[in-house]
Amino acid sequence: MSTVLVDYDSGNLHSAAKAFQRMAAETHCGRVEVTSHPEVVAGAGRIVLPGDGAFPSCRAALARIDGLFEAIEDAVTRRAVPFLGICIGMQMMATRGLEFTETPGFGLVGGDVVRITPADPALKVPHMGWNDLIIDRPHPILSGVETGRHAYFVHSYHFRVADPRHRLAHVDHGGEIAAVVGRDNMVGVQFHPEKSQATGLRVIANFLQWRP
Repeated sequence: MSTVLVDYDSGNLHSAAKAFQRMAAETHCGRVEVTSHPEVVAGAGRIVLPGDGAFPSCRAALARIDGLFEAIEDAVTRRAVPFLGICIGMQMMATRGLEFTETPGFGLVGGDVVRITPADPALKVPHMGWNDLIIDRPHPILSGVETGRHAYFVHSYHFRVADPRHRLAHVDHGGEIAAVVGRDNMVGVQFHPEKSQATGLRVIANFLQWRP
């Protein structure tokens, strides 16, 4: 089964591709390909949407590649292809983003992407560095990942889910911030698994072996 990392000029995919290729080899889960071609995405067995930067610019970058947004949407919603969003890729799962201007997302998981506003003004934004995961509910993507495990974050906006059941894990940064969201065949992680050492590699391996 092929796993596709979607390349839409949003961040450096090299480290993410290496991490997914390593874990695919270790778990015997097929090949991993980085592509921007809608037809390749449409035929993938698994789809990973990474991303860095602002929500509107990432949404615009997806739209610039003819048919790419639609290929992802069709594969995930109609064919129920397992999907993993990373950082902005997770935020793209939301109904809309409110960074600079209101921008529609995929609408895969209801909710808005809003600016982080810590209760303690001494806490910095962006939320950057290591933080402890707090598991809200069990999910195959989090198999072997317990509360207290560290993950690496870099973001100024966070996904405020409409349905609490769709928040699988969170972290505290002057308030609760969704770290993992998901429903059905779709999951998203706000942290960067390729930078999160053992925890991140475990999440990647879990996704590659997940059978929704």
